[in-house]
Order: sequence, then C-alpha cells, then structure tokens
Amino acid sequence: MIRVLIADDEGMIRSALAALLRLEGDIDVIAECSDGVQAVAEAERLLPDVCLLDLEMPGLDGVEVAEHLRRTVATRFVIVTRHARPGVLRRALAAGVSGFLPKSREAGEVAAVIRQVAAGGRYIDPEIAADALSDERCPLTNRELDVLRLGQHGETTAQIARSLNLAPGTVRNHISLVLTKLSVDTRQQAVIMARERGWI
Repeated sequence: MIRVLIADDEGMIRSALAALLRLEGDIDVIAECSDGVQAVAEAERLLPDVCLLDLEMPGLDGVEVAEHLRRTVATRFVIVTRHARPGVLRRALAAGVSGFLPKSREAGEVAAVIRQVAAGGRYIDPEIAADALSDERCPLTNRELDVLRLGQHGETTAQIARSLNLAPGTVRNHISLVLTKLSVDTRQQAVIMARERGWI
C-alpha cells in the first residue's frame, strides 16, 4: 500500500480527493491536513510514502512544506495547484518535489501520478513544463532572494541581517539592488512580484 498524506486548505476538495483515492486498491490516505504547518507535523509523525500538497495554503505553502520535510522525512512530494506559475515549478523542483500537476486532473490521473512518484519516478504536467521553459529567468542572486524571502512578512532590515549573519548596511544594499533590478519602488512590491513569478 502507498501511504498518502493530503494537505489542502479547501475542505471540500481535500475530502473529495481523499474519498476518491481511498477507492484505489493500493492507496491508503493516512492523513488529511488543512494547512502547511499541520502537514509538516503529521508527516513527521506518520511518515507517509507520498505527500500530496496544495501549492497555496496558509502558514506554509506546498513547496515550503517540501523544503521543511525533505530534511527530516523520507517521503516524496506531489504538488497540485489551480494557478501554475512557471517560476513555482523551478522552486518546487529545487525543493525536491517529484510531481507537479493542475487541480483540474481527474482523481484517477492523480492516483497514477502518486504511483509513479512512489516508485521513484517524476511527473511534471507537460503544459506547465512548456510554460516554465519559456518563462523569463529570475534576475536576482540567491542572496537577494534570501533577503526578500526573509523580509516578506514585514521583518525589519535588522531582523533580516541577524537571520543571514550580515550587517544591516549589507542588507540595505541588497534591497537597493533588488528594487533596481525589478524596477519597483518598495520592498513589498518586490516581494509581490517575486511571489507572482514563483521566485520565492
């Protein structure tokens, strides 16, 4: 049996998908979680074979859940999303996600992807993959992305500096470069753009 954890903040979708997957003879849905934080806790407790994660959830999104769990749990990850921005695919692959598909897929197709991923394979929706290949590359360095990521909830320059072991002046320089590269006026605008494009 393939032991599966499902995390989706939309209760009806989560329950329906769990019920349909339970009809598959080789899939056992062992947990249904309503947000990313609960998904991390339950995955660490139950050690599922596959985590089926909604991309957009409160607390932690699906990619952030994968980033947290890949260090502690020997599980594999499938992301489902309603809005597949190409930049998110690159972020997901970097986090160790093995499956990426739209929520519009039938339960039988989702089950097939779960089997493929559980067996060590990978599945990326062809349309999402094609969009990702044609999408513009992120102009920011890894350090600039770190600064944006750590400041995306309004953290101060001093807080970001402490988290990265940098001087506040260095963080200010990084922020200035980010604003210039993205042609925006504020750090919040930069965060919004980076999220929309899947860079953070």
